[in-house]
Amino acid sequence: MTPRSSAPAPPPSGCSSPPSRSPSSPWAPLWGRLSDGYGRRPAILAGLLITATAYVLFAFAQSVPALLLARLIQGVGGGTIGVVQAYVADVSPPEQRTKTLGWLSAITSLGAVAGPAFGSLMVSLGGQEFVGLGAAGLAALVALFAWRFLSESHRKPTADPLGRRRTTGRAALAHVLSRWHEPAPRLIWIYAVGIGAFYGTIQIVPLLLVDRLGVTEHTIGYFVMYLGGVGVVVRALVLGRAVDRLGEVRRARLGIVILTAGLMATGVGRGSVALAAGFTLMPLGTAFLFPCITRLLSQAVPGPERGLYMGVQHTFGGVSRVAFPIAGGLLMDGFGVGVPFWLAGILVLATLPLTRSIGWRPEPAPPDAAEALQMAAADITAEIPIPPTQPSGR
Repeated sequence: MTPRSSAPAPPPSGCSSPPSRSPSSPWAPLWGRLSDGYGRRPAILAGLLITATAYVLFAFAQSVPALLLARLIQGVGGGTIGVVQAYVADVSPPEQRTKTLGWLSAITSLGAVAGPAFGSLMVSLGGQEFVGLGAAGLAALVALFAWRFLSESHRKPTADPLGRRRTTGRAALAHVLSRWHEPAPRLIWIYAVGIGAFYGTIQIVPLLLVDRLGVTEHTIGYFVMYLGGVGVVVRALVLGRAVDRLGEVRRARLGIVILTAGLMATGVGRGSVALAAGFTLMPLGTAFLFPCITRLLSQAVPGPERGLYMGVQHTFGGVSRVAFPIAGGLLMDGFGVGVPFWLAGILVLATLPLTRSIGWRPEPAPPDAAEALQMAAADITAEIPIPPTQPSGR
């Protein structure tokens, strides 16, 4: 019996999707640390090639263990999302960083919307195997493009003059857990709660629409496309202007409030108007919140550790995207389909105090050639003793 012909009993609500999101999370800090030490470009290229290999295995998998192996390998390759964010942060001027990170998230949202249509097209062209082969070909094509046109953005770190060791992934994870009151850990916690609340409840949206609007499998796709489309439009067209007017911190706070309102409206809404408001506010809030949080995090951590902490952010977000659907499914089974939404809204609103005193300092501009020579000369003369000038006998 192949995985395509088996029909296991469905698990409890909310428990079927999390495993598909978890494999990349543990690898993200490792990819980030590797990109900090050896460069963003090699890490991105390696991740794309690993992803292409995983999809080839997926296309020809004929057993559940083979499918799980392909998914695990794909998770390894997919752990480079933090490296991609670090690359964008590296090449963007500080004042444009939120806008460019918003464009990146807009592209990923567009991919999430177009992905199912791409899969359906592949099935119609050649069957189910073509889904994996098409995805592998696309990943290989992107890798070829990156190899040809993607230049390195990150300067490899030199030896620390004080002999300090580079931060490991485990140390960075422990730092976020134990020093949660510091700016960088607070930003990561805000991101984790927000992304878990949004993507965790999205898993329950089809059941909510069936319960309250009688939506069927023939029309549910339009609602999903609307959710993704709002996020794409806001990130691509509205985000930059909003940042120019409000700044990152205030816009992140506004995103928290809007996301909370959207979750609450979706949870309590019974008619089409309330649900339409919730479905508009939720992606609007995430479009305001996530790029700003990522941009603030890129400023809150040292440049040589940017990739590492971007990966840690992805890890915490991945864990929350596993935990929230499971908790939401259990709550829905026990208390009703709307309860997970307004409880998620309460949790998102609870992160608002974490934005207090979170700001950023402009990154110092690199010294020009004359300043660099002067600084080097000062270092040399400080290390080499110069004998005092002897008084003249005249």
